Amino acid sequence: MQVPGDWSAVLGEEFSKADWRELQDYLQKERQDHTVYPPEDQVFKAFRLTAFADTKVVILGQDPYHQAGQAQGLAFSVPEGVRIPPSLRKIHQELCSDLDAERPTHGNLESWARQGVLLLNATLTVRDSDPNQHHGQGWERFTDRVISVVNDKPTPVVFMLWGGSARAKKELIDTGRHCVIEAAHPAARANARDPFLGSRPFSRANRFLEDTGQVPINWTSACRPTDAAGS
Repeated sequence: MQVPGDWSAVLGEEFSKADWRELQDYLQKERQDHTVYPPEDQVFKAFRLTAFADTKVVILGQDPYHQAGQAQGLAFSVPEGVRIPPSLRKIHQELCSDLDAERPTHGNLESWARQGVLLLNATLTVRDSDPNQHHGQGWERFTDRVISVVNDKPTPVVFMLWGGSARAKKELIDTGRHCVIEAAHPAARANARDPFLGSRPFSRANRFLEDTGQVPINWTSACRPTDAAGS
């Protein structure tokens, strides 16, 4: 299992390391003994839809949704037609408030990914109905490396760090060059001292992209059906 496209050039050495082989052995046994999400052919979907060269925003999640039909290899995203999970409903709520947008009718965020938004989970697989089960098995070392190579891009990048585990990755980021937007995790209980709602991440990200001479993200593309959003 190897990342697609230009990611293989910047991450290729990771796949020859002993800890990567150990992770693959673990996942092979997990898939033999349990149901694992997302399907194997979707584990690296975020890298397939967002090339390394095109990455200008990173949204960091924790691990994939752990119920059938939800996880599709993109952090916070679910296929169109699947019930929108609570964390994504709150993201939609903030999107509407921040950009005065209409509420999305589906949870597929592929339109963001195709514009250069890397929807990355810290752990890329999960056991059915058992969140966090694959934490500590090696994915975090790999995704830390992903963050590090994005940090090394010469073009400034926006990193959205939502929640404690995402914020812990801040030490991997050159905050003098890149934009780091921190907030509570969308799934967290409301906290007046550390809110997600009202953090305005989408307008802040676009302001930074424009200030650094980059094309902003059309965040409201997620409000339309996927066929229309991609047209």
